[in-house]
Amino acid sequence: MFMKCFYIIFSVFITACSTNTIGSAQKLENIPFIPLPQVIESSNLFLSANELSSIQTEIKSERVEAALKDFTLFWKQQTSNEIVINHNLNNSSKSIILELDSNSSTSKEFYHLEINKEGIVIKSNTEQGLYRGLTTLKQVVIFSTKTNNIKRLATGTINDFTNYEYRGAMLDVARHFFDVEDVKRYIDVLSLYKFNFLHLHLSDDQGWRIEIKKWPQLTVIGGEKEVGGTDGGFYTQSDYKELVNYAHDKFIAIIPEIDVPGHTNAALASYSELNCNGVSPDIYTGIEVGFSSLCAQKQETYTFLEDVVDEISLLTKGPYFHVGGDESHVTSDKDFIQIIDSIFSYVQKNNKTPITWDNDVKTGEINQLWNEGSDFMAIKKSKKIIYSPASKTYLDMKYDSLSKFGLSWAGYSSVKNAYEWDPKILSDKLNLSEMEILGIEAPVWTETVSSFDELSYLVFPRLLGHSEVGWTSKDLREWEGYNQRLKKHKIYLKSINIESPY
Repeated sequence: MFMKCFYIIFSVFITACSTNTIGSAQKLENIPFIPLPQVIESSNLFLSANELSSIQTEIKSERVEAALKDFTLFWKQQTSNEIVINHNLNNSSKSIILELDSNSSTSKEFYHLEINKEGIVIKSNTEQGLYRGLTTLKQVVIFSTKTNNIKRLATGTINDFTNYEYRGAMLDVARHFFDVEDVKRYIDVLSLYKFNFLHLHLSDDQGWRIEIKKWPQLTVIGGEKEVGGTDGGFYTQSDYKELVNYAHDKFIAIIPEIDVPGHTNAALASYSELNCNGVSPDIYTGIEVGFSSLCAQKQETYTFLEDVVDEISLLTKGPYFHVGGDESHVTSDKDFIQIIDSIFSYVQKNNKTPITWDNDVKTGEINQLWNEGSDFMAIKKSKKIIYSPASKTYLDMKYDSLSKFGLSWAGYSSVKNAYEWDPKILSDKLNLSEMEILGIEAPVWTETVSSFDELSYLVFPRLLGHSEVGWTSKDLREWEGYNQRLKKHKIYLKSINIESPY
C-alpha cells in the first residue's frame, strides 16, 4: 500500500516537472493579451517553438501571402528559428495551420485559435478573422517564457470576436507632417492591437498633404509649411498608394479626410479662385480654428472638390471617405449644406461612404461624434455613429499638468481615463440600439506634436486602452487586470523603440 501511494505521488511529481507541462504563470489565460480575447481555455501543456517547421494554408490570396511573409519574419525575430510557408496542408509535421471554415461564427472577425502539443490551428470564416488570430498568436509568442533559449508556448484554445465593427485611430498629418515611414510604424502597432481603420487627416488650415494632379499648387504652396512655420511636406500619389497597400496587407483600411468647407486655408492660399474675393490669404502656421471657408457661390469650388475626391478615391481601397464638416464658423448654414451635399455626391459617385464630424447643420450616413456638448438629436439622424468623445479618446490631450506635450482644452486624460469608459453611454443618451454605433476612434491632433517620439509620448500607452474598449466585451474589462497586462506591453513597446512615459 505504501509503495502504491509512493508511486502515485512520484508519478504526479514527475508529470508536474515534465518538459511537456508548464507552471500556472505561463498558462494561456495568463498571457497579458491586449485586447483581451473573449473566451480563453488553458491547458497544462506547452509547445516548444522550435518544434514548428512550417506555416500551412491552402488559401492563395495576396493579403494572406503578405500576412504569412510578415509572420515568418516575426517568428525568426522572436524564436531565432526559421519557419517556411507551405500551401499544401501536410499534417505529418508540427505546423501552424490556417483554415477557412464556413461553419465558424458569422462575425467576420471571429477566429478560433488552438495551441496543443501537436501544433497550432487558426480557423475563421474570413481572411480578416484569420489575421486577427495571427495577431493573437504573435502576442502568445512575444510573452511566452524562454527555457534554454527556447520559447515555450502556452497551450489551450481561444474563441474570439470583436465588440465593435469599427476600431479606428486618426493621425493628423496636416498640422505637422509625418512621412511614409513614420505612418508605417504607426500602422504596425495598430495592427498588433487589432485596429482596422487608420483615418488620415490630410488637409487643414496649416497644410495640404496629398498630391492632386489637376491642382498641383495645393502641395507646392499648401504643403510647404506646418504649425510654427517649419518645413512641411506631402505625400505623392505614389506615397499615398504605398501607405494604402501597406495598411491593406495588415487588414487596416485607410480613411482619407479632406476637411471642408472650413479648415481650408491651405487650399485657399494655393488657389485664389477658391476665394469669394479672388484673393489668396497668407499661409497659416498657427493653431486657431474656424476662420476659413470655401466659396459656395463659385463653380470652381465644386470642380475642385470633385477632382480631389475622384483622384483620392481612385487610390483608396477602403469603403469610407471623411469630408470633415466641423468648425465652419464663417460659413452660413445655406452655404455649408450646399458644399456638403455636393461633396457627398462626389464621394458616393466613387462608391465610398461619407463620414462627417458632428455638427448641428448637416448629418451624413456616418457621423463621428467628438463634441460631448453637441446637439444629440441632430446627430441621431445619422444612420451610424463613430464615437470619439474628446475627453476620453483625444490622444493629444495631456495626461496631467506635468505632460511635456499636448493640450488640455478637453481636460486631462490619464491612462486609466482612456480605458475606463464605455461607448454604451452614448446609446443611453440617444436611446440608440447597439447596432447604431459603428464603433470608436482615437484621434491625435498634432498642434503640439512634431515627431514620432512626441507622438509616442502621447499615444502610448493610452491607445492600447482604446483597442480593448473597441474589441473586448465590457463585462470582461476591469482596470486592475488591464493595468498589470499593460506593464508588460510597455516593456515590449520599448523593445521596438517606442517609449511610453506612463
